[in-house]
Amino acid sequence: MEDEILYLQRPGGASLAYCYTPPMAGVKGTTLVFLPGYMSDMEGGKALALDVWAKQQGRAMLRLDYAGCGASGGDFEDQSLIDWREDVLFLIDKLTSGSITLVGSSMGGWLMLLVALSRPMRVKNLVGIAAAPDFTDWGFTQDEKMTILRDGKLEESSEYSDEPYVTTQVFWQSGEANRLLHREIAFDGAVRLLHGQKDSDVPWAYSLELAKKIRSDDVQVHLVKDGDHRLSRDQDIALLIDVVARLG
Repeated sequence: MEDEILYLQRPGGASLAYCYTPPMAGVKGTTLVFLPGYMSDMEGGKALALDVWAKQQGRAMLRLDYAGCGASGGDFEDQSLIDWREDVLFLIDKLTSGSITLVGSSMGGWLMLLVALSRPMRVKNLVGIAAAPDFTDWGFTQDEKMTILRDGKLEESSEYSDEPYVTTQVFWQSGEANRLLHREIAFDGAVRLLHGQKDSDVPWAYSLELAKKIRSDDVQVHLVKDGDHRLSRDQDIALLIDVVARLG
């Protein structure tokens, strides 16, 4: 049976779509929160596979769509990185209690860091899948950055969607104002970073750089030699679930 999609109106923001499974009585463990990538949503293969596993274990899990994405309200091109961080914080605060494990895919890996810094008493673990912090800096050529600033947005073809991959000036400037890799990242919990070495979108070296910047000593990087950006094959999802299970 498919989960019912529910909605909460964020004050000053959009109507946010989510699916939440509460923990079974007596089951211990952090609440899992899946943060999708850019132009993605909570119906992706990794999010759904993790949700199935969480239900089998009786674990609490929250899946969500940022404003302008998936089933949520709002215009995608109006959103900034910090708008999406606020969406996540609002739903976490309203729907969950206790300790949290954030699982962030690609841009969701940037958001998980921003959320963890905003809720240090609640976020216990971080799991990044091809985490892409600061991609507004390293992910665009100088010409592309100038196009964003001159035209207000950049449209590119996407191998993951029939829709163009759109980066707006609003989002890009928000990203540039919230870069993290130039200083220590004050997180002290467990961190696991999964990255495919055939990732053509986010170079795997950024997971090594991120591991250096995070203050915690409990940081591991799992490199998948033949893995691509999505890490959504059966063996990749098995690795993700194993990593999450070991964190508790």
